[in-house]
Amino acid sequence: MVSIPRLVVAAPASGHGKTTVATGLMAALSSRGFTVSPHKIGPDYIDPGYHALAAGRPGRNLDPVLCGENLIEPLFLHGAAGADIAVIEGVMGLYDGRGTTAFGSTAHVSALLDAPVLFVVDAAAQGRSVAALVAGFRSYDRKLRIGGVVLNRVGSDRHEEILRAALEELDMPVLGALRRDDAVAAPSRHLGLVPAAERADAAVSTVDRLGAAIAAAVDLEAVVALARTAGPLGGSPWVPTPHSSPTRPVVAIAAGPAFTFSYAETAELLAAAGAEVVPFDPLHDSHLPERTAAVVIGGGFPEMHAQALSANEILRKEVAALAAAGGPIAAECAGLLYLARELDGHPMCAVLDAAGQMTPKLSLGYRDASAPADSVLLAAGTAVTGHEFHRTVVEPRSGPVAAWSMDGAAEGFAGGSVHASYLHLHWAGKPEIAQRFVAAAR
Repeated sequence: MVSIPRLVVAAPASGHGKTTVATGLMAALSSRGFTVSPHKIGPDYIDPGYHALAAGRPGRNLDPVLCGENLIEPLFLHGAAGADIAVIEGVMGLYDGRGTTAFGSTAHVSALLDAPVLFVVDAAAQGRSVAALVAGFRSYDRKLRIGGVVLNRVGSDRHEEILRAALEELDMPVLGALRRDDAVAAPSRHLGLVPAAERADAAVSTVDRLGAAIAAAVDLEAVVALARTAGPLGGSPWVPTPHSSPTRPVVAIAAGPAFTFSYAETAELLAAAGAEVVPFDPLHDSHLPERTAAVVIGGGFPEMHAQALSANEILRKEVAALAAAGGPIAAECAGLLYLARELDGHPMCAVLDAAGQMTPKLSLGYRDASAPADSVLLAAGTAVTGHEFHRTVVEPRSGPVAAWSMDGAAEGFAGGSVHASYLHLHWAGKPEIAQRFVAAAR
């Protein structure tokens, strides 16, 4: 049995301030000497970047849809090893899951981890009605424990007094009240917050301001006391299965401001499968790491850096040469665009005979897919669940050998040693991906 104090930061809907409160709590508790384990429910890549800055540890995702609900507790225990407390940021509204179900929702993960909920409510446009809202969420599922409320965007002392009095009638503790302050918000654009890796010192400053705001407005002792009401967990931490080998091929993973979407477990799985994992920055590194045998290029915002990526011609040619020589390449979303012939008119690696461009349409959601043919990632017929999140299109949508079959349609490119697609996968849910990929690199 393992006892780790923990709580889930949830809200009635997106936009109420979950990220502000969760990130600020991580920073405030860390500054007081707590070792904080940061987690994010769902497939989001951007919030964990801010969590990592606040906590000084990798931000880790907990997603039952991508990984299966049986892995949530083991993945949590893996990420929280050695921590004094864990702060878990929810996704969307408390009960919003995949489609019409609660599967994958904040409430679902809270139940899987037996974690109390700290409920964040944007109170800017309401008074006593806040009690009706909180009462409804509390009574919707009595098995869930909403242990306290943080009021966000409170307008004045009088406004706060009205809100607190209404919630007192419910016997619902108010653990904090944040005033309206745009100065602590992180900037956003077409896919949400601007990733922390793109903002450098500015992101650190934002996290510091969030920590200070939370420390001033929230009862941290009460928050810690709530987290300590979480019971012991009886499972074992997730551990990637190690594979010994006389050789350790170098697998280069794209990083830097243009490629920020990567789960921490991906590198851990590759290392366990026998790879030497080395990051590289396609914006600034002129060459692939020495002895690179394979490349993983995850998601991000290459459309925001297309000109600079294109200008790094030497690296683009090295990536193309690796693919031509049969070196395995796994690319997701941004990686797909980088491997294309061009992106918004800027030359890219031309590994794929396809062109990418920005569009106003958002493609977002979980996707069920299967592998139509053997590839460097999976055997033909393997079923997966992934996630799409982009405002770009690639033409053609697939090559002669598709990466995936989704709803009967072909998507992506899986010819030779290359696997490129819009679909984001969490490799912990399919650990054979890393094993197969490293074997191909070897």
